[in-house]
Amino acid sequence: MSSTEYEVVWPRSPRTITINPVAKRLDTLRGKTIAQLWDYIFRGDEIFPILEEELGKRFPDTKFINYNVFGSTHGDKEREVVSGIPARLKQYGADAVISGMGC
Repeated sequence: MSSTEYEVVWPRSPRTITINPVAKRLDTLRGKTIAQLWDYIFRGDEIFPILEEELGKRFPDTKFINYNVFGSTHGDKEREVVSGIPARLKQYGADAVISGMGC
């Protein structure tokens, strides 16, 4: 019986970027303002009202900034919309973001 040798290679390429730590999670949503971001592709118009209703039951003093304030995060104006998100979040006093995207 003969033995066969195979060269083994690692399937990943070397890392080219440094992973940054994620933002600290909020302790609670009480009294917070939550921004909604959507790419206008898959059912956000149905999902966001449900999230608002259900989160509002648990945290009645939570405010929401509708996705319409920001515009679509996908499409021909995507670059413009996305680059403006930080300023808009600050302008509206957002504490957190729910970002919805198509499947």
